[in-house]
Amino acid sequence: MNINMNKKKKKIMTIFGTRPEATKMAPVVQELQKVPDWFETIVVVTGQHREQLDQVLTHFAIKPDIDLNLMQPNQTLAKFTSSAISGLDKVLAETKPDFILVHGDTQTALCGGLTAFFHQVPVGHVEAGLRSHNKYSPWPEEINRRLVDIAADLLFVPTSVGRDHLLREGYAREQLFVTGQTAVDAAVQTHDSAYTFHDERLNHLIRHQGKIITVTAHRRENYGEPMKQMFRAIRRIADEHPDVIVIYPVHLSPVVQETASSILSSHDRIYLLEPLDYPDMINLLSRSYLILSDSGGLQEETTVFHKPLVLMRDTTERPEALYAGAVRLAGTDESAIYEITANLLSNDAQYKAMTSAHNPFGDGSASQRIVSILAHYYGFVSELPEEYEG
Repeated sequence: MNINMNKKKKKIMTIFGTRPEATKMAPVVQELQKVPDWFETIVVVTGQHREQLDQVLTHFAIKPDIDLNLMQPNQTLAKFTSSAISGLDKVLAETKPDFILVHGDTQTALCGGLTAFFHQVPVGHVEAGLRSHNKYSPWPEEINRRLVDIAADLLFVPTSVGRDHLLREGYAREQLFVTGQTAVDAAVQTHDSAYTFHDERLNHLIRHQGKIITVTAHRRENYGEPMKQMFRAIRRIADEHPDVIVIYPVHLSPVVQETASSILSSHDRIYLLEPLDYPDMINLLSRSYLILSDSGGLQEETTVFHKPLVLMRDTTERPEALYAGAVRLAGTDESAIYEITANLLSNDAQYKAMTSAHNPFGDGSASQRIVSILAHYYGFVSELPEEYEG
């Protein structure tokens, strides 16, 4: 690879605000910081999540250069969006970055992409090309990610599935780079087979001689009856399988907290915990027998550790895991969730088929590819890296 050291250093701004964004962008920030002769790295956070975001920043030893600290109690999507665009508008006017990186499908990503466009600053979209093809599921993420893709100049696509989505939508092939998923980079970096949990109860619970089921549930579109059905299925699993314990770090949403408490509390093998920090969560996943979740990103993280995931959603923007056999799409119907989970607990052949599934999301080098692509974009290197082939 030919390297040009005579090019002027470029200001690369990363903008993120939630814990999932931070975990997936942290490895990219770390890679950018390894080449200070090429890139001045500016980290901007909106504070869309607060405590959870700060935990991730501490874990990855990243100190924001600018913290807008925008999150307020009971803030609507419209209010946060207005505040974020206004705050980022001032930041961009003052710092004048050469390039902006945003991640995924959050309100922060949307606001970062739009504000960069308003200032005519080139945008790179990390985790581009995901699609559920249903604008209300997940909501508001499906529309957010589509809008960010439109604003982006470089689209860093985790897998060939996302690349094909974008090609069908008319994006130019030279804009698209299949990099793998940075969540894999972060999970591999964080996993520790000798890990001691920060939440002391987990150090006791993981010694359970039976099967640990880890649960997460928080999606807005599942509020109400869908979430009640999910939780009834989980309680039924615990009732009928005495060797199972359920560990559920409950989301801070008052709706989720109330629903979980009304259905899942007062069971001697269901443990409702406070939200876990990122290292605890990753290492809990790696020690679980299986996972039940309505999360997007967990579909990537569970495949790193070859743990079956029962996905409690009607759609997924990550069909790669379904194709690989690592995830089962259950919807939110109580009977469907129960039957799929019960079969995995009792049918060794089905369970082993899922645990042996290929991880389609990455090889741990996505962040390196992204930084190498930026280096090529600005002429610091003459060659592009090899794309991730899955």
